[in-house]
Amino acid sequence: MLKLLLLSAIILAFCVAFMALTILVKKNGRFPNTHVSGNKAMRERGIGCVQSQDFAARHRRPAVSER
Repeated sequence: MLKLLLLSAIILAFCVAFMALTILVKKNGRFPNTHVSGNKAMRERGIGCVQSQDFAARHRRPAVSER
């Protein structure tokens, strides 16, 4: 059991190290933007993120007073 945990920890450490290495070696050195709003094709089709739509709706219409 201990050998399995040690082996999985070593494999995980190598994976993290290689991901960090690719970020350091890349020209821009950033993770890709996988958010819906970061995709040009989705924006052209008018598809947006629910969080962004909620934020926009809240700022267009002020909240109704509950008095």
